[in-house]
Amino acid sequence: MMGSLCYAELGSSLPYAGGEYYHVRRGIGSLPGFIFIWTLTLFIRPASNAARALTFAEYATQPFFSGCPAPELLKKLLALVVLWILGVINSKSVNMAKWVQNIFTVLKMMALIIIIIGGFVALGVNKEASANFKNAFNSKVPNAAQTAEAFFQGLYAYGGWNYLNYMAEEIKNPSKNIPRTVITGVSTVIVFYLLVNISYLTVLTPKEIVSSAAVSITWADRTIPSVAWIIPVSVAISVFGSLNGGMFILGRLNYAGSKEGHLPAIISMLNVHHMTPAPAMIVSTIIASIFVIPSDLLSLTNYFGYASWLLVGLTSTSLIVLRYREPSLTRPYKVFLPIAFIVVAVSVFLVLAPIIQSPKVQYIYTLLFMLSSLLIYIPFVHFKLHFACFDKITCYLQLLLEVSPTDIFDDDKTL
Repeated sequence: MMGSLCYAELGSSLPYAGGEYYHVRRGIGSLPGFIFIWTLTLFIRPASNAARALTFAEYATQPFFSGCPAPELLKKLLALVVLWILGVINSKSVNMAKWVQNIFTVLKMMALIIIIIGGFVALGVNKEASANFKNAFNSKVPNAAQTAEAFFQGLYAYGGWNYLNYMAEEIKNPSKNIPRTVITGVSTVIVFYLLVNISYLTVLTPKEIVSSAAVSITWADRTIPSVAWIIPVSVAISVFGSLNGGMFILGRLNYAGSKEGHLPAIISMLNVHHMTPAPAMIVSTIIASIFVIPSDLLSLTNYFGYASWLLVGLTSTSLIVLRYREPSLTRPYKVFLPIAFIVVAVSVFLVLAPIIQSPKVQYIYTLLFMLSSLLIYIPFVHFKLHFACFDKITCYLQLLLEVSPTDIFDDDKTL
């Protein structure tokens, strides 16, 4: 919630495409902005979308393999299929993507309501159900590194509060609607997830919850065995909608980075028929497809969670910098400034704790990947190195994809 309030100020005062990337670039500088978009577009967002696609495949295939795990190859293929279906939808029509998001959000809420009602019915019928709540969290106190990794898992479930900032240019009256939406949305998610977890603890023991690969399926098998398939299908629908949102945002991020000269020019171009950032969506889908290959959900979540909270810290730092450097900037909504300092402090903890207390080579790789962006930034952005062959490739891709620079759409006569 504190993070979403910080983003609400940035989004309402600087409603430009690119969200966090634009705010970091304006608040801290071009180099941090480039490192941000390099990490976000090539690692964090694609890894997040790959994790969602694999989660969808896990739940969508489970009803057909009752009592045993689905084949890994099948799940990977299904994850790739759903990634490319949504990639095509987002490349073809913004309205179609919006329609998909609205429909699947409603279905998601219906699934959560079913779980909540089922849990409270079980709590009312079975007098011994409340026993699971006793000492539910009575376990060994985790160390700092384990606490940080637990935060990565939990905060991943609560992700999405920064999505609106990426499409700020497309939102009506962003100065009012962004703060209202993020506060309402995060509050609703908190209430629903709290009630869902109460339902889980009513039916399952803490040990069963921890050992289950898909808690909602275990809950359904115990609560509504005759129609247990409803829950995994509902969860798959939920994840599908979440993945659609992730694909939509990643396309806008690539588009914004290209417009600022931090990514190839072809990525910022719009399809002349559908007015959508088709090249950006294609690039995003290809990278996400590569991340499907390892298919390790836990590792994917931890690693992009680790990197993403470093970027959240940078974004909140830019808010603090802009408060002092641009005090006259119009701010329709202003967050209580100590909240921004708290978000920065939590981000620092989440980044440093795993490395200091329980260093893993994967986290070092993540940092090295972020720093590798300097190899691109110095020659191509700072010194503006340019090769003529790039223009030929760009021209060929323009003709192939039927896309044009955004300037052409700003002039009705030219269009």
